[in-house]
Amino acid sequence: MSTDKNFIKGGEFLIRDIEPNDIFIPEEFSEEQLMMAQATTDFIDKEVWPNKARFENKDYAFTLEVMKKAGELGLLGISVPEEYGGLGMGFNTGMLVCDRISGATGSLSTAYGAHTGIGTLPILLYGNEEQKQKYLPKLASGEWIGAYCLTEPGAGSDANSGRTKAELSDDGKSYVINGQKMWISNAGYADLFIVFARIEDDKNITGFIVEKGVEGLTLGDEEHKMGIRASSTRQVFFNNVTIPVGNLLGERNGGFKIAMNALNVGRIKLSAACLDANRRGISVSIKYANEREQFKTPISSFGAIQSKFADMAAKHFATESASYRAGQDIEDNIARLTAEGVDPQEAKLKGVEEYAIECAIMKVHTSEASTFIADEAVQIHGGMGFSADTTVESAYRDVRIARIYEGTNEINRMLTVGMLLKKAMKGELDLMSPAMKVAGELMEIPDFDTPDYSQPLSEEAELLGKMKKAILMVAGKAVETFGMNVEEEQEVLMSVADMIIETYVAQSAVLRAAKLTQSGHANAEAAREMARLYMYFATEKLHLAGKEAIYAFTEGDEQRMMLMGLRRFTKWQNPPNPKELRRSIAKRIIEANKYPF
Repeated sequence: MSTDKNFIKGGEFLIRDIEPNDIFIPEEFSEEQLMMAQATTDFIDKEVWPNKARFENKDYAFTLEVMKKAGELGLLGISVPEEYGGLGMGFNTGMLVCDRISGATGSLSTAYGAHTGIGTLPILLYGNEEQKQKYLPKLASGEWIGAYCLTEPGAGSDANSGRTKAELSDDGKSYVINGQKMWISNAGYADLFIVFARIEDDKNITGFIVEKGVEGLTLGDEEHKMGIRASSTRQVFFNNVTIPVGNLLGERNGGFKIAMNALNVGRIKLSAACLDANRRGISVSIKYANEREQFKTPISSFGAIQSKFADMAAKHFATESASYRAGQDIEDNIARLTAEGVDPQEAKLKGVEEYAIECAIMKVHTSEASTFIADEAVQIHGGMGFSADTTVESAYRDVRIARIYEGTNEINRMLTVGMLLKKAMKGELDLMSPAMKVAGELMEIPDFDTPDYSQPLSEEAELLGKMKKAILMVAGKAVETFGMNVEEEQEVLMSVADMIIETYVAQSAVLRAAKLTQSGHANAEAAREMARLYMYFATEKLHLAGKEAIYAFTEGDEQRMMLMGLRRFTKWQNPPNPKELRRSIAKRIIEANKYPF
Protein backbone atom coordinates (compact mmCIF):
# COMPACT_ATOMS: atom_id res chain seq x y z
CA MET A 1 0.00 0.00 0.00
CA SER A 2 1.13 3.55 -0.70
CA THR A 3 2.59 5.50 2.20
CA ASP A 4 1.22 8.78 0.85
CA LYS A 5 -2.44 7.82 0.79
CA ASN A 6 -4.84 10.10 2.61
CA PHE A 7 -3.95 9.40 6.25
CA ILE A 8 -6.91 8.51 8.47
CA LYS A 9 -6.21 8.83 12.18
CA GLY A 10 -7.20 6.26 14.74
CA GLY A 11 -10.82 6.88 15.76
CA GLU A 12 -11.36 9.28 12.89
CA PHE A 13 -13.81 6.89 11.20
CA LEU A 14 -16.38 8.35 13.58
CA ILE A 15 -16.28 11.88 12.15
CA ARG A 16 -14.89 11.50 8.65
CA ASP A 17 -16.29 10.18 5.40
CA ILE A 18 -14.46 6.99 4.46
CA GLU A 19 -14.56 5.76 0.86
CA PRO A 20 -14.04 2.17 -0.37
CA ASN A 21 -10.61 3.06 -1.77
CA ASP A 22 -9.54 4.35 1.65
CA ILE A 23 -9.51 0.85 3.14
CA PHE A 24 -7.70 -2.43 2.52
CA ILE A 25 -9.73 -5.59 1.97
CA PRO A 26 -8.57 -9.23 2.21
CA GLU A 27 -9.04 -9.74 -1.52
CA GLU A 28 -6.08 -7.37 -2.05
CA PHE A 29 -3.48 -9.56 -0.40
CA SER A 30 -0.56 -10.14 -2.78
CA GLU A 31 0.32 -13.50 -4.29
CA GLU A 32 3.30 -13.73 -1.95
CA GLN A 33 1.12 -13.10 1.08
CA LEU A 34 -1.44 -15.68 -0.04
CA MET A 35 1.33 -18.23 -0.57
CA MET A 36 2.47 -17.59 2.99
CA ALA A 37 -1.10 -18.07 4.21
CA GLN A 38 -1.46 -21.30 2.26
CA ALA A 39 1.84 -22.65 3.58
CA THR A 40 0.57 -21.96 7.10
CA THR A 41 -2.74 -23.69 6.37
CA ASP A 42 -0.90 -26.71 4.96
CA PHE A 43 1.21 -26.86 8.13
CA ILE A 44 -1.90 -26.77 10.33
CA ASP A 45 -3.72 -29.38 8.24
CA LYS A 46 -0.73 -31.73 8.38
CA GLU A 47 0.68 -31.23 11.86
CA VAL A 48 -2.22 -30.01 13.98
CA TRP A 49 -5.71 -30.88 12.69
CA PRO A 50 -5.13 -34.68 12.72
CA ASN A 51 -3.78 -34.44 16.29
CA LYS A 52 -6.50 -32.40 17.98
CA ALA A 53 -7.03 -35.15 20.55
CA ARG A 54 -3.48 -34.68 21.82
CA PHE A 55 -4.21 -31.05 22.61
CA GLU A 56 -7.44 -31.96 24.41
CA ASN A 57 -5.50 -34.52 26.46
CA LYS A 58 -3.19 -31.77 27.75
CA ASP A 59 -0.15 -32.86 25.77
CA TYR A 60 1.96 -29.80 26.56
CA ALA A 61 5.04 -31.42 25.06
CA PHE A 62 3.24 -31.74 21.75
CA THR A 63 2.29 -28.05 21.79
CA LEU A 64 5.97 -27.23 22.27
CA GLU A 65 6.91 -29.65 19.47
CA VAL A 66 4.50 -27.95 17.06
CA MET A 67 5.78 -24.51 18.09
CA LYS A 68 9.34 -25.62 17.35
CA LYS A 69 8.28 -26.83 13.91
CA ALA A 70 6.52 -23.52 13.29
CA GLY A 71 9.78 -21.79 14.18
CA GLU A 72 11.70 -23.92 11.67
CA LEU A 73 9.27 -22.76 8.96
CA GLY A 74 9.78 -19.11 9.92
CA LEU A 75 6.24 -18.70 11.27
CA LEU A 76 7.43 -17.37 14.64
CA GLY A 77 9.52 -14.59 13.09
CA ILE A 78 7.10 -13.11 10.55
CA SER A 79 7.32 -9.57 11.96
CA VAL A 80 10.88 -9.77 13.33
CA PRO A 81 13.34 -7.84 11.10
CA GLU A 82 15.72 -9.91 9.00
CA GLU A 83 18.79 -8.57 10.85
CA TYR A 84 17.46 -10.33 13.96
CA GLY A 85 16.70 -13.63 12.28
CA GLY A 86 13.11 -13.02 11.24
CA LEU A 87 11.36 -12.66 7.90
CA GLY A 88 10.79 -8.91 8.25
CA MET A 89 7.29 -8.98 6.78
CA GLY A 90 4.64 -6.31 7.27
CA PHE A 91 2.10 -6.07 10.08
CA ASN A 92 -0.85 -7.33 8.05
CA THR A 93 1.11 -10.34 6.82
CA GLY A 94 1.70 -11.16 10.47
CA MET A 95 -2.06 -10.87 10.98
CA LEU A 96 -2.66 -13.22 8.06
CA VAL A 97 -0.32 -15.92 9.38
CA CYS A 98 -1.78 -15.56 12.89
CA ASP A 99 -5.22 -16.02 11.30
CA ARG A 100 -4.29 -19.24 9.51
CA ILE A 101 -2.23 -20.81 12.30
CA SER A 102 -5.08 -20.47 14.73
CA GLY A 103 -7.83 -22.46 13.05
CA ALA A 104 -7.41 -25.94 14.46
CA THR A 105 -7.03 -25.49 18.22
CA GLY A 106 -7.09 -22.68 20.75
CA SER A 107 -4.16 -24.25 22.58
CA LEU A 108 -1.75 -23.62 19.71
CA SER A 109 -3.37 -20.28 18.96
CA THR A 110 -2.72 -19.11 22.51
CA ALA A 111 0.84 -20.41 22.60
CA TYR A 112 1.59 -18.80 19.23
CA GLY A 113 -0.02 -15.48 20.13
CA ALA A 114 1.67 -15.26 23.52
CA HIS A 115 5.06 -16.02 21.99
CA THR A 116 4.97 -13.89 18.83
CA GLY A 117 3.02 -11.05 20.41
CA ILE A 118 3.45 -10.15 24.05
CA GLY A 119 6.41 -12.53 24.46
CA THR A 120 8.53 -11.06 21.64
CA LEU A 121 7.25 -7.58 20.82
CA PRO A 122 8.31 -5.87 24.08
CA ILE A 123 11.94 -6.64 23.18
CA LEU A 124 11.43 -5.68 19.54
CA LEU A 125 9.73 -2.39 20.43
CA TYR A 126 11.55 -1.40 23.62
CA GLY A 127 14.76 -3.44 23.80
CA ASN A 128 18.18 -1.90 23.30
CA GLU A 129 20.39 -3.17 20.51
CA GLU A 130 22.24 -5.62 22.73
CA GLN A 131 18.98 -7.14 23.97
CA LYS A 132 17.56 -7.44 20.47
CA GLN A 133 20.73 -9.09 19.14
CA LYS A 134 20.81 -11.54 22.04
CA TYR A 135 17.15 -12.57 22.25
CA LEU A 136 15.24 -11.92 19.02
CA PRO A 137 17.03 -14.52 16.85
CA LYS A 138 16.29 -17.21 19.43
CA LEU A 139 12.65 -16.17 19.69
CA ALA A 140 12.19 -15.84 15.92
CA SER A 141 13.59 -19.33 15.26
CA GLY A 142 11.68 -21.05 18.03
CA GLU A 143 14.91 -22.04 19.80
CA TRP A 144 13.46 -20.15 22.76
CA ILE A 145 9.80 -19.68 23.68
CA GLY A 146 8.65 -16.43 25.27
CA ALA A 147 6.15 -15.67 28.04
CA TYR A 148 4.71 -12.47 29.48
CA CYS A 149 4.35 -12.01 33.25
CA LEU A 150 1.99 -9.16 34.08
CA THR A 151 -1.10 -10.46 35.91
CA GLU A 152 -0.96 -11.06 39.67
CA PRO A 153 -3.51 -12.38 42.19
CA GLY A 154 -4.42 -8.78 43.05
CA ALA A 155 -3.61 -7.09 39.76
CA GLY A 156 -5.58 -8.04 36.65
CA SER A 157 -7.21 -5.25 34.70
CA ASP A 158 -5.54 -2.80 37.09
CA ALA A 159 -2.13 -3.92 35.85
CA ASN A 160 -0.16 -1.06 37.39
CA SER A 161 -1.17 -2.12 40.90
CA GLY A 162 1.10 -5.18 40.86
CA ARG A 163 3.07 -5.90 44.03
CA THR A 164 6.05 -7.74 42.54
CA LYS A 165 9.14 -5.82 43.62
CA ALA A 166 12.58 -5.24 42.11
CA GLU A 167 15.43 -3.86 44.22
CA LEU A 168 18.78 -2.62 42.98
CA SER A 169 21.67 -4.47 44.61
CA ASP A 170 24.13 -2.58 46.81
CA ASP A 171 26.82 -2.77 44.13
CA GLY A 172 24.41 -1.48 41.47
CA LYS A 173 25.08 -4.42 39.17
CA SER A 174 21.84 -6.37 39.47
CA TYR A 175 18.15 -6.30 40.36
CA VAL A 176 16.59 -8.71 42.84
CA ILE A 177 12.97 -9.60 42.03
CA ASN A 178 10.41 -10.93 44.52
CA GLY A 179 6.76 -11.61 43.83
CA GLN A 180 4.18 -13.78 42.14
CA LYS A 181 2.50 -13.83 38.73
CA MET A 182 -0.49 -15.88 37.63
CA TRP A 183 -2.29 -17.02 34.46
CA ILE A 184 1.01 -16.96 32.58
CA SER A 185 0.63 -18.50 29.11
CA ASN A 186 3.59 -20.60 27.89
CA ALA A 187 5.06 -20.64 31.41
CA GLY A 188 5.70 -24.38 31.47
CA TYR A 189 7.91 -24.39 28.38
CA ALA A 190 9.13 -20.79 28.29
CA ASP A 191 12.82 -19.96 28.07
CA LEU A 192 12.36 -16.21 28.50
CA PHE A 193 9.96 -14.22 30.65
CA ILE A 194 8.99 -10.55 30.20
CA VAL A 195 8.41 -9.60 33.83
CA PHE A 196 6.87 -6.45 35.27
CA ALA A 197 7.86 -5.30 38.76
CA ARG A 198 7.97 -2.07 40.75
CA ILE A 199 11.34 -0.64 41.72
CA GLU A 200 11.15 0.69 45.26
CA ASP A 201 8.21 3.10 45.49
CA ASP A 202 8.08 4.09 41.83
CA LYS A 203 4.73 5.31 40.50
CA ASN A 204 4.78 2.82 37.63
CA ILE A 205 6.03 -0.70 37.10
CA THR A 206 9.17 -1.47 35.09
CA GLY A 207 9.83 -4.24 32.56
CA PHE A 208 12.59 -6.84 32.93
CA ILE A 209 13.89 -9.78 30.91
CA VAL A 210 14.30 -12.96 32.97
CA GLU A 211 15.77 -16.15 31.56
CA LYS A 212 14.65 -19.67 32.46
CA GLY A 213 16.81 -21.50 35.00
CA VAL A 214 17.81 -18.49 37.07
CA GLU A 215 17.95 -19.33 40.76
CA GLY A 216 14.78 -18.49 42.66
CA LEU A 217 12.40 -18.73 39.68
CA THR A 218 9.84 -21.52 40.21
CA LEU A 219 6.57 -22.53 38.59
CA GLY A 220 3.23 -23.60 39.99
CA ASP A 221 1.31 -26.60 38.71
CA GLU A 222 -0.50 -26.46 35.38
CA GLU A 223 -3.92 -24.86 35.72
CA HIS A 224 -6.93 -27.05 34.93
CA LYS A 225 -8.87 -24.97 32.42
CA MET A 226 -12.20 -25.10 30.63
CA GLY A 227 -10.49 -24.85 27.25
CA ILE A 228 -7.09 -24.26 25.61
CA ARG A 229 -6.06 -27.33 27.59
CA ALA A 230 -2.61 -27.85 26.06
CA SER A 231 -1.66 -24.20 26.39
CA SER A 232 0.64 -24.15 29.39
CA THR A 233 -0.79 -21.85 32.07
CA ARG A 234 1.02 -21.63 35.38
CA GLN A 235 1.85 -19.32 38.25
CA VAL A 236 5.41 -17.99 38.26
CA PHE A 237 7.15 -17.26 41.56
CA PHE A 238 10.18 -15.01 42.10
CA ASN A 239 12.16 -15.60 45.28
CA ASN A 240 15.22 -13.34 45.30
CA VAL A 241 15.64 -13.80 41.55
CA THR A 242 18.81 -11.90 40.61
CA ILE A 243 19.26 -10.54 37.09
CA PRO A 244 21.86 -8.15 35.58
CA VAL A 245 20.95 -4.45 35.40
CA GLY A 246 21.27 -4.83 31.63
CA ASN A 247 18.08 -6.89 31.66
CA LEU A 248 15.94 -3.88 32.48
CA LEU A 249 13.66 -3.42 29.48
CA GLY A 250 13.07 0.09 28.20
CA GLU A 251 13.14 2.76 30.89
CA ARG A 252 12.64 2.68 34.63
CA ASN A 253 8.99 3.50 35.39
CA GLY A 254 8.16 2.69 31.77
CA GLY A 255 6.71 -0.79 32.25
CA PHE A 256 3.08 0.26 32.21
CA LYS A 257 3.54 1.83 28.78
CA ILE A 258 5.27 -1.34 27.55
CA ALA A 259 2.45 -3.47 28.92
CA MET A 260 -0.31 -1.39 27.37
CA ASN A 261 1.32 -1.08 23.95
CA ALA A 262 2.08 -4.80 23.87
CA LEU A 263 -1.57 -5.42 24.68
CA ASN A 264 -2.66 -3.18 21.78
CA VAL A 265 -0.89 -5.57 19.42
CA GLY A 266 -2.17 -8.55 21.37
CA ARG A 267 -5.75 -7.34 20.95
CA ILE A 268 -5.69 -6.93 17.19
CA LYS A 269 -3.72 -10.18 16.80
CA LEU A 270 -6.33 -11.95 18.93
CA SER A 271 -8.91 -10.71 16.45
CA ALA A 272 -6.95 -12.35 13.64
CA ALA A 273 -6.50 -15.49 15.73
CA CYS A 274 -10.26 -16.10 15.74
CA LEU A 275 -10.80 -15.86 11.99
CA ASP A 276 -9.81 -19.29 10.72
CA ALA A 277 -11.58 -20.91 13.65
CA ASN A 278 -14.71 -19.14 12.36
CA ARG A 279 -14.22 -20.42 8.82
CA ARG A 280 -13.56 -23.96 9.95
CA GLY A 281 -16.50 -23.86 12.35
CA ILE A 282 -18.85 -22.81 9.58
CA SER A 283 -17.38 -25.32 7.12
CA VAL A 284 -17.49 -28.28 9.52
CA SER A 285 -21.08 -27.42 10.40
CA ILE A 286 -22.27 -27.16 6.80
CA LYS A 287 -20.70 -30.49 5.92
CA TYR A 288 -22.49 -32.05 8.88
CA ALA A 289 -25.80 -30.39 7.98
CA ASN A 290 -25.56 -31.54 4.36
CA GLU A 291 -25.04 -35.13 5.50
CA ARG A 292 -27.34 -35.26 8.52
CA GLU A 293 -30.91 -36.20 7.61
CA GLN A 294 -34.09 -35.76 9.58
CA PHE A 295 -37.53 -36.52 8.17
CA LYS A 296 -35.63 -38.00 5.18
CA THR A 297 -34.22 -34.55 4.38
CA PRO A 298 -30.77 -33.00 4.95
CA ILE A 299 -31.11 -30.55 7.81
CA SER A 300 -29.32 -27.93 5.66
CA SER A 301 -32.58 -27.61 3.72
CA PHE A 302 -34.45 -26.33 6.78
CA GLY A 303 -34.94 -22.56 7.06
CA ALA A 304 -34.06 -22.55 10.76
CA ILE A 305 -30.65 -24.08 10.01
CA GLN A 306 -30.08 -21.89 6.95
CA SER A 307 -30.66 -18.79 9.09
CA LYS A 308 -27.88 -19.91 11.38
CA PHE A 309 -25.43 -20.34 8.50
CA ALA A 310 -26.26 -16.92 7.10
CA ASP A 311 -25.86 -15.19 10.45
CA MET A 312 -22.55 -16.98 11.08
CA ALA A 313 -21.28 -16.01 7.62
CA ALA A 314 -22.35 -12.37 7.89
CA LYS A 315 -20.71 -11.94 11.29
CA HIS A 316 -17.49 -13.56 10.10
CA PHE A 317 -17.44 -11.51 6.87
CA ALA A 318 -17.83 -8.30 8.86
CA THR A 319 -15.22 -9.09 11.48
CA GLU A 320 -12.71 -10.29 8.86
CA SER A 321 -13.27 -7.06 6.93
CA ALA A 322 -12.68 -4.88 9.98
CA SER A 323 -9.68 -6.89 11.23
CA TYR A 324 -7.66 -6.57 8.04
CA ARG A 325 -8.76 -2.98 7.53
CA ALA A 326 -7.30 -2.11 10.94
CA GLY A 327 -4.20 -4.26 10.34
CA GLN A 328 -3.38 -2.49 7.09
CA ASP A 329 -4.02 0.93 8.64
CA ILE A 330 -1.38 0.06 11.24
CA GLU A 331 1.05 -1.17 8.56
CA ASP A 332 0.52 1.93 6.41
CA ASN A 333 1.05 4.19 9.40
CA ILE A 334 4.32 2.45 10.25
CA ALA A 335 5.45 2.94 6.64
CA ARG A 336 4.33 6.59 6.68
CA LEU A 337 6.27 7.35 9.86
CA THR A 338 9.36 5.54 8.58
CA ALA A 339 9.23 7.51 5.33
CA GLU A 340 9.12 10.71 7.38
CA GLY A 341 12.40 9.74 9.02
CA VAL A 342 11.09 8.32 12.29
CA ASP A 343 13.35 5.64 13.78
CA PRO A 344 11.99 2.22 12.64
CA GLN A 345 11.57 0.98 16.21
CA GLU A 346 9.67 4.13 17.19
CA ALA A 347 7.63 3.94 13.96
CA LYS A 348 6.45 0.43 14.84
CA LEU A 349 5.51 1.58 18.31
CA LYS A 350 3.68 4.73 17.22
CA GLY A 351 2.16 2.98 14.22
CA VAL A 352 0.23 0.63 16.47
CA GLU A 353 -0.44 3.12 19.24
CA GLU A 354 -2.32 5.40 16.83
CA TYR A 355 -4.95 2.68 16.32
CA ALA A 356 -5.35 1.56 19.94
CA ILE A 357 -9.08 2.34 19.67
CA GLU A 358 -9.51 0.06 16.68
CA CYS A 359 -7.46 -2.66 18.42
CA ALA A 360 -9.83 -2.57 21.40
CA ILE A 361 -12.88 -2.54 19.12
CA MET A 362 -11.72 -5.60 17.22
CA LYS A 363 -10.77 -7.54 20.34
CA VAL A 364 -14.32 -7.15 21.64
CA HIS A 365 -16.17 -7.70 18.41
CA THR A 366 -14.25 -10.68 17.08
CA SER A 367 -14.22 -12.55 20.37
CA GLU A 368 -17.99 -12.15 20.66
CA ALA A 369 -18.68 -12.97 17.01
CA SER A 370 -16.52 -16.09 17.35
CA THR A 371 -18.36 -17.10 20.51
CA PHE A 372 -21.62 -16.79 18.57
CA ILE A 373 -20.28 -18.86 15.66
CA ALA A 374 -18.92 -21.61 17.93
CA ASP A 375 -22.19 -21.75 19.85
CA GLU A 376 -24.25 -22.04 16.66
CA ALA A 377 -21.88 -24.72 15.36
CA VAL A 378 -22.63 -26.82 18.45
CA GLN A 379 -26.37 -26.20 18.02
CA ILE A 380 -26.32 -27.27 14.36
CA HIS A 381 -24.61 -30.52 15.38
CA GLY A 382 -27.37 -31.13 17.93
CA GLY A 383 -26.54 -33.89 20.40
CA MET A 384 -23.33 -34.65 18.54
CA GLY A 385 -22.18 -31.10 19.20
CA PHE A 386 -22.15 -31.86 22.92
CA SER A 387 -19.89 -34.85 22.37
CA ALA A 388 -16.15 -34.55 22.91
CA ASP A 389 -15.75 -36.65 19.75
CA THR A 390 -16.58 -33.62 17.60
CA THR A 391 -14.32 -30.67 16.81
CA VAL A 392 -17.03 -28.12 17.61
CA GLU A 393 -17.15 -29.15 21.28
CA SER A 394 -13.53 -28.19 21.93
CA ALA A 395 -13.88 -25.06 19.78
CA TYR A 396 -16.80 -23.94 21.95
CA ARG A 397 -14.69 -24.28 25.11
CA ASP A 398 -11.55 -22.79 23.58
CA VAL A 399 -13.19 -19.61 22.34
CA ARG A 400 -14.57 -18.66 25.74
CA ILE A 401 -11.21 -17.32 26.93
CA ALA A 402 -11.09 -14.83 24.05
CA ARG A 403 -13.53 -12.54 25.85
CA ILE A 404 -11.29 -12.51 28.94
CA TYR A 405 -7.61 -12.30 28.08
CA GLU A 406 -5.84 -9.30 26.51
CA GLY A 407 -8.11 -7.25 28.77
CA THR A 408 -11.71 -8.29 29.41
CA ASN A 409 -14.31 -7.13 26.92
CA GLU A 410 -15.78 -4.89 29.57
CA ILE A 411 -12.43 -3.15 30.07
CA ASN A 412 -11.94 -2.84 26.32
CA ARG A 413 -15.39 -1.33 25.85
CA MET A 414 -14.62 1.37 28.39
CA LEU A 415 -11.17 1.89 26.90
CA THR A 416 -12.75 2.45 23.48
CA VAL A 417 -14.82 5.37 24.72
CA GLY A 418 -12.17 6.65 27.11
CA MET A 419 -9.46 6.78 24.44
CA LEU A 420 -11.78 8.61 22.04
CA LEU A 421 -12.58 11.23 24.67
CA LYS A 422 -8.90 11.65 25.54
CA LYS A 423 -8.05 12.18 21.88
CA ALA A 424 -10.77 14.83 21.75
CA MET A 425 -9.48 16.59 24.87
CA LYS A 426 -5.96 16.63 23.42
CA GLY A 427 -7.26 18.20 20.22
CA GLU A 428 -6.29 15.14 18.14
CA LEU A 429 -9.92 14.52 17.13
CA ASP A 430 -12.56 17.21 16.80
CA LEU A 431 -15.59 15.47 18.25
CA MET A 432 -17.15 18.60 19.69
CA SER A 433 -17.95 20.40 16.43
CA PRO A 434 -19.83 17.51 14.78
CA ALA A 435 -21.55 16.70 18.11
CA MET A 436 -22.82 20.28 18.36
CA LYS A 437 -23.95 20.12 14.74
CA VAL A 438 -25.95 16.98 15.45
CA ALA A 439 -27.51 18.60 18.53
CA GLY A 440 -28.62 21.48 16.34
CA GLU A 441 -29.96 19.10 13.72
CA LEU A 442 -32.33 17.59 16.31
CA MET A 443 -34.14 20.92 16.49
CA GLU A 444 -34.61 21.13 12.72
CA ILE A 445 -37.52 19.81 10.67
CA PRO A 446 -36.47 16.49 9.10
CA ASP A 447 -35.97 16.27 5.34
CA PHE A 448 -38.80 14.11 3.97
CA ASP A 449 -37.44 13.90 0.40
CA THR A 450 -36.87 10.34 -0.82
CA PRO A 451 -33.16 9.90 -1.65
CA ASP A 452 -31.93 8.11 -4.75
CA TYR A 453 -30.82 4.65 -3.68
CA SER A 454 -30.42 3.20 -7.16
CA GLN A 455 -26.71 2.43 -6.65
CA PRO A 456 -25.77 -0.72 -4.72
CA LEU A 457 -25.25 -0.10 -0.99
CA SER A 458 -26.06 3.61 -1.33
CA GLU A 459 -28.65 3.45 1.44
CA GLU A 460 -26.24 1.56 3.67
CA ALA A 461 -23.61 4.24 3.09
CA GLU A 462 -26.04 6.99 4.09
CA LEU A 463 -27.26 5.04 7.08
CA LEU A 464 -23.70 4.65 8.34
CA GLY A 465 -23.43 8.44 8.40
CA LYS A 466 -26.60 8.59 10.49
CA MET A 467 -25.28 5.94 12.88
CA LYS A 468 -22.27 8.18 13.52
CA LYS A 469 -24.67 11.03 14.30
CA ALA A 470 -26.46 8.81 16.81
CA ILE A 471 -23.16 8.12 18.57
CA LEU A 472 -22.21 11.79 18.66
CA MET A 473 -25.67 12.71 19.96
CA VAL A 474 -25.61 10.20 22.83
CA ALA A 475 -21.93 10.56 23.72
CA GLY A 476 -22.03 14.35 23.46
CA LYS A 477 -25.01 14.58 25.77
CA ALA A 478 -23.41 12.14 28.23
CA VAL A 479 -20.26 14.29 28.44
CA GLU A 480 -22.36 17.44 28.79
CA THR A 481 -24.36 15.83 31.62
CA PHE A 482 -21.58 14.14 33.60
CA GLY A 483 -18.52 16.18 32.65
CA MET A 484 -15.26 14.74 33.96
CA ASN A 485 -17.25 12.14 35.95
CA VAL A 486 -18.45 10.42 32.80
CA GLU A 487 -15.85 7.66 33.29
CA GLU A 488 -17.73 6.62 36.44
CA GLU A 489 -20.90 5.99 34.40
CA GLN A 490 -19.79 2.57 33.22
CA GLU A 491 -23.23 1.41 32.10
CA VAL A 492 -23.53 4.40 29.78
CA LEU A 493 -19.99 3.93 28.47
CA MET A 494 -20.72 0.27 27.69
CA SER A 495 -23.75 1.28 25.63
CA VAL A 496 -21.83 3.99 23.76
CA ALA A 497 -19.01 1.52 23.11
CA ASP A 498 -21.46 -0.94 21.54
CA MET A 499 -22.69 1.83 19.24
CA ILE A 500 -19.11 2.64 18.22
CA ILE A 501 -18.12 -0.99 17.72
CA GLU A 502 -21.12 -1.83 15.55
CA THR A 503 -20.58 1.25 13.39
CA TYR A 504 -16.90 0.52 12.74
CA VAL A 505 -17.51 -3.12 11.89
CA ALA A 506 -20.60 -2.48 9.76
CA GLN A 507 -18.76 0.28 7.91
CA SER A 508 -15.89 -2.12 7.21
CA ALA A 509 -18.26 -4.74 5.78
CA VAL A 510 -20.11 -2.22 3.59
CA LEU A 511 -16.90 -0.62 2.28
CA ARG A 512 -15.46 -4.04 1.45
CA ALA A 513 -18.62 -5.05 -0.41
CA ALA A 514 -18.64 -1.71 -2.25
CA LYS A 515 -15.01 -2.11 -3.26
CA LEU A 516 -15.67 -5.62 -4.56
CA THR A 517 -18.66 -4.31 -6.47
CA GLN A 518 -16.62 -1.54 -8.08
CA SER A 519 -13.99 -4.05 -9.22
CA GLY A 520 -16.53 -6.54 -10.53
CA HIS A 521 -15.29 -9.27 -8.20
CA ALA A 522 -16.93 -12.69 -8.47
CA ASN A 523 -18.04 -12.57 -4.82
CA ALA A 524 -19.45 -9.03 -5.03
CA GLU A 525 -23.12 -10.04 -4.89
CA ALA A 526 -22.56 -12.37 -1.94
CA ALA A 527 -20.54 -9.66 -0.21
CA ARG A 528 -23.39 -7.17 -0.64
CA GLU A 529 -25.83 -9.66 0.86
CA MET A 530 -23.62 -10.31 3.89
CA ALA A 531 -22.89 -6.60 4.36
CA ARG A 532 -26.58 -5.76 4.14
CA LEU A 533 -27.52 -8.47 6.63
CA TYR A 534 -24.81 -7.29 9.01
CA MET A 535 -26.03 -3.71 8.68
CA TYR A 536 -29.45 -4.97 9.78
CA PHE A 537 -27.85 -6.49 12.90
CA ALA A 538 -25.80 -3.36 13.55
CA THR A 539 -28.64 -0.84 13.30
CA GLU A 540 -30.81 -2.92 15.61
CA LYS A 541 -28.06 -3.24 18.21
CA LEU A 542 -27.09 0.42 17.91
CA HIS A 543 -30.70 1.49 18.41
CA LEU A 544 -31.08 -0.66 21.53
CA ALA A 545 -27.74 0.49 23.02
CA GLY A 546 -28.56 4.13 22.28
CA LYS A 547 -31.97 3.83 23.85
CA GLU A 548 -30.55 2.30 27.04
CA ALA A 549 -28.01 5.11 27.31
CA ILE A 550 -30.65 7.81 26.73
CA TYR A 551 -32.94 6.30 29.37
CA ALA A 552 -30.00 6.33 31.81
CA PHE A 553 -29.44 10.08 31.98
CA THR A 554 -32.33 11.99 30.41
CA GLU A 555 -36.00 12.52 31.10
CA GLY A 556 -39.00 14.50 29.92
CA ASP A 557 -38.93 16.50 26.70
CA GLU A 558 -35.18 16.12 26.32
CA GLN A 559 -35.50 12.34 26.46
CA ARG A 560 -38.34 12.32 23.93
CA MET A 561 -36.35 14.52 21.54
CA MET A 562 -33.28 12.30 21.74
CA LEU A 563 -35.33 9.15 21.23
CA MET A 564 -36.90 10.70 18.14
CA GLY A 565 -33.42 11.56 16.88
CA LEU A 566 -32.25 8.01 17.54
CA ARG A 567 -35.15 6.60 15.54
CA ARG A 568 -34.37 8.99 12.70
CA PHE A 569 -30.71 7.99 12.70
CA THR A 570 -31.42 4.25 12.56
CA LYS A 571 -34.38 4.24 10.16
CA TRP A 572 -34.21 2.40 6.83
CA GLN A 573 -36.08 3.79 3.85
CA ASN A 574 -35.98 0.38 2.19
CA PRO A 575 -35.54 -2.11 5.02
CA PRO A 576 -33.74 -5.34 4.20
CA ASN A 577 -35.65 -8.62 4.15
CA PRO A 578 -33.61 -10.74 6.58
CA LYS A 579 -35.34 -13.95 5.58
CA GLU A 580 -34.52 -13.60 1.88
CA LEU A 581 -30.98 -12.42 2.56
CA ARG A 582 -30.39 -15.39 4.84
CA ARG A 583 -31.76 -17.86 2.31
CA SER A 584 -29.57 -16.50 -0.46
CA ILE A 585 -26.40 -16.48 1.65
CA ALA A 586 -27.13 -19.97 2.97
CA LYS A 587 -27.74 -21.31 -0.52
CA ARG A 588 -24.22 -20.26 -1.56
CA ILE A 589 -22.68 -21.92 1.50
CA ILE A 590 -24.70 -25.12 1.14
CA GLU A 591 -23.77 -25.51 -2.52
CA ALA A 592 -20.08 -24.91 -1.77
CA ASN A 593 -20.23 -27.30 1.22
CA LYS A 594 -17.98 -24.85 3.11
CA TYR A 595 -17.50 -21.16 3.87
CA PRO A 596 -16.49 -20.10 0.32
CA PHE A 597 -15.84 -16.37 0.54
